[in-house]
Amino acid sequence: MAATSSLTWQLLRDLKLTALTDAADGWAAVSRHADSARESVEAEMGGTISKTQEGDSAKSAVKRLKRLSENYHYIHTETGPIRGTLDGLAAELASPRRRLHNALDEAASCGYTVNSNGSIEYPADGESPMTGDKIPGGTVLGNNGLIGSGNPGLHRDGTGKYDSGMGPGSPLLKSPNPHRAKAQGIADSIAHALREAREIDERYSQALNKLKAGPGLEVSSGTWTDAAKDAEAVREAAYNHLGRDIPRDKSPAERKEWWDALTGEQRDEYLAVYPDVIGNLDGIPAEVRDEANRENLQLLMGKLEGQDDEKSRTILTGLRGIDTKLAADSHPPMYLLGIGDEGNGRAIVSYGNPDTARNVGAYVPGLGTKLDEKFAGGTLQRAQDTALGAMEADKSSTTASIVWLGYDAPQLPVSQLLDNTDVMVRDQAEAGAPAYNEFMAGISATNENSNPHVTAIGHSYGSLTVGQAAQQHGGVPGADDIILVGSPGTGADSARELNVDKGHVFVGAADNDIVTKLPSHDEAKGIATGAAGGGSAGFVLGTGMGGPVGGVIGGTTGAVVGGIAGYMAQDAQTDPSQIWFGTDPAHKDFGATRFKVDDGPTLVEGGVEAHSNYFNPSKDQMSADNIAKIVVGKSDEIDLERPR
Repeated sequence: MAATSSLTWQLLRDLKLTALTDAADGWAAVSRHADSARESVEAEMGGTISKTQEGDSAKSAVKRLKRLSENYHYIHTETGPIRGTLDGLAAELASPRRRLHNALDEAASCGYTVNSNGSIEYPADGESPMTGDKIPGGTVLGNNGLIGSGNPGLHRDGTGKYDSGMGPGSPLLKSPNPHRAKAQGIADSIAHALREAREIDERYSQALNKLKAGPGLEVSSGTWTDAAKDAEAVREAAYNHLGRDIPRDKSPAERKEWWDALTGEQRDEYLAVYPDVIGNLDGIPAEVRDEANRENLQLLMGKLEGQDDEKSRTILTGLRGIDTKLAADSHPPMYLLGIGDEGNGRAIVSYGNPDTARNVGAYVPGLGTKLDEKFAGGTLQRAQDTALGAMEADKSSTTASIVWLGYDAPQLPVSQLLDNTDVMVRDQAEAGAPAYNEFMAGISATNENSNPHVTAIGHSYGSLTVGQAAQQHGGVPGADDIILVGSPGTGADSARELNVDKGHVFVGAADNDIVTKLPSHDEAKGIATGAAGGGSAGFVLGTGMGGPVGGVIGGTTGAVVGGIAGYMAQDAQTDPSQIWFGTDPAHKDFGATRFKVDDGPTLVEGGVEAHSNYFNPSKDQMSADNIAKIVVGKSDEIDLERPR
């Protein structure tokens, strides 16, 4: 595509790139001041008033200060990309400008004239074999590398072939003047440099023209929607300058090396232009990811504000919930290590800094989990409860407790599981396992302790994801212990396959947790067959059974219970060690260490609540305490339960 920039070679020659970089530095200073002012308004002013004053006047003042804080935040968000755009423009123009100056210097040294249109005049030289006279000089046009009308120095010669040189009206034969070839090379360099510079100028001009704030001081959802579009435009413009150098395909350790080698200015530039990439890049330090993701959180909310589909609305409620929690003073402090709207939403939140913590636990949630209001209101609480429990279990060391939603879990409520077990397939877990391992490799790369204690935790379907990750070559990077709670199986036959030392796979399974007693696939087929002919007699028999399946499912629906009874009445051979995804982790055949948990309410008493209480100290103090002790490396102090 031909550039529409009005940039001439004379303007490119005289361009002072330092003026662009100086302007970028000025915008960077504005961005830093705005961010500092925002923090002062929130913490020193608004926070102080909230803690020391009451009444309507105080509430009104806090409200006004929050609006002022939002204005500073917006200034910080918008000025960062301006700085990045100017820096990118200066950096990319440096190459064609250097090429132009080299060509002009060569033309001057040869005594050639550079015309206003970039063509080169060369003098007479050589000797005509016909007349003995000097071969006349001439003028050549530069070939800028394009084919067609965008290249004035390219034309068809007498044979109809494309050729560069003198252009229409010139002799059909090329001049034998010895200066012609060198003049042509200089003209081509000028034309190429100008074409490249115009493309760069046009690309960045379009991005800069979008960076315009609306009138007034109100920062509304529409303002953030516009800011999200601005950020996208800048990312596209600056890809050649910044984006292509981001080590997306490298290991987390290599990414950390890359980040450590950058200058402070380069890091600021990446954070300003690519917060979405840097914030989600495993191997980047936690504080940097947190800063980038807090910025990207606002842009994501702005982006989704401009959309009206159900998925966008759902994720938006989750993002708002996380934003509210980040604005509050949490204990331990929150770190936003990942955020995105891919699939059902992505969010990685740590309570405590995983780079400085001596103990790190990373929990993968399961069935029905997605980035929504419940995630922000409930799933995050599990990670925080574990962090608080760990602080009680070991007051002498620090702990970071992470919830990792970096994959799409099956969107099936546990309450509907019995009628929809066909939804429970391995696909999502197998897809999520490599991403989880890469994240854990990043934790190992950035943690500042020589030998941190790392625990991989999987709940519900998340235990299958952790199990699949653990069975990959080398296991879960850095993991010393694995905790599986409410597990429908890991896909492994035994704990030995999970690549941690013997005795370091721990299992919590409530007696009334239906997910831990799902039938195997073969049993499920038999149950379905039995359901077709179980009838009322099957129902009676089913509700009275105490077997591994019937005792749990009995009483939920007549069809399912009748199916179980009908299947069992056929004298089918069932293996109590097998559940939906292989060997039951709580069974003795699996070989894990089972810890005590509360049985939880029965299906009649509390539905499927027993599946959700493992991390909650108000519902299951025993389980929460045991999980916390394992996370801090005190598994020798947990309360044990006999395997099934």
